[in-house]
Amino acid sequence: MVERWEPVATAGDLAEGELKAVETPSGARVCLVNQRGVIYAVANNCTHQDFPMSEGVLLPREGRCVIECAWHGAQFDCASGAVLKHPAEDPIATFDVKTENGRVVGARRAAVAP
Repeated sequence: MVERWEPVATAGDLAEGELKAVETPSGARVCLVNQRGVIYAVANNCTHQDFPMSEGVLLPREGRCVIECAWHGAQFDCASGAVLKHPAEDPIATFDVKTENGRVVGARRAAVAP
C-alpha cells in the first residue's frame, strides 16, 4: 500500500476526457482519469480479467465518473471503485489524488472502507 504522495504526471499530461496509464515510483500501476477537470485515479487493471483500464473509455454520466473496461464492458465508479456493471464482481482499487501548484499530480492508495 502506498503511504506517501508520489508524483505521477504533470496536470498538462492529462487532457479532459482522457485516460492515462502511469506507474508510481513505488511500482503501482495507475490509470489517471480527467473528467471535467477533476482528476481521479484507479488501479490500471480490471478486476474481471486484468485488462488495462487505461485502454477503456470514460462514460458520460451526470454527477458520476464512470470508467468502462474495453475488454468485457465492466464498469466502475472512478471515485469509489464500486462495480456498476458486470462481469466484474470485485471493486477496483482507487487512489487519492492531489495537484500541487496546478502542475504535479500525486497519487497514493486510498484507504479501504471497513
